[in-house]
Amino acid sequence: MKPYVIDHDLHIHSQLSLCSSDPEQTPERILRYAKENGLSTVCLTDHFWDPAVSGASDWYAIQNYDHIKEALPLPQDENVRFLFGAETEMDKNFTIGVSDKTLDELDFIIIPTTHLHMDGFTIDAEIGYDDDGIKRRRELYIKRFEKLLSADLPFHKVGIAHLTCSLACRHPENGIRLLIDGIPDETYAELFSYAAKKGLGIELNFDPFKFEGADRENELRPYRIAKRCGCKFYFGSDAHHPKGLKEAAQHFRKVAELLELDENDKFKV
Repeated sequence: MKPYVIDHDLHIHSQLSLCSSDPEQTPERILRYAKENGLSTVCLTDHFWDPAVSGASDWYAIQNYDHIKEALPLPQDENVRFLFGAETEMDKNFTIGVSDKTLDELDFIIIPTTHLHMDGFTIDAEIGYDDDGIKRRRELYIKRFEKLLSADLPFHKVGIAHLTCSLACRHPENGIRLLIDGIPDETYAELFSYAAKKGLGIELNFDPFKFEGADRENELRPYRIAKRCGCKFYFGSDAHHPKGLKEAAQHFRKVAELLELDENDKFKV
């Protein structure tokens, strides 16, 4: 089987995302990044909550469809397909912040289930980081994944973002490890088998150089299980600034090597 060709980045923010607001992070800069790294597809995925869906936080309410459309028209190049997507949110009631109408207008939609740092919006504020809090976060991690998979969505253009993101558990002693290490292989296998049937993409965007040895294997464990279950993967830098774009290609290559990915493992939009 042909090795996985890294020809895309499907999770990139521009200055329109409030957590970027970087005047250098423009669509033009993103297109240049694609050309410099031989990417044939990139996708703009600014943070977004659809005004047609109630429940937006104050932070998300600003980032409506009119706001993210300020990036249009996207710059074009004959060798690069530049898609217009968005990263929305799942709130604490498992509501996903995008309507059917807007889904039709977007090329790709990213939905993170691990954004458990937004107290009162994605998680009840009283859930902390003691043993009980980590247990409850672990339960939420699983339930939010299940709720996403059971949603009525066009999964052929849906990605689930950063399943080992540190924002799920900000315990000072490597909280995400505490959370995901307590999830059995069997539970992951059930989730990823369902995900494979639904046909959504599993995002790869972690830093493979952050850990070594057993710690790195713990990071890789969910993705290895996902691969065995037949899931398809895409790469996303989640870059909010040009520095994130510069680091992306090296990270992508190492992750593909560690997971021994081939073209059959690729999620395509």
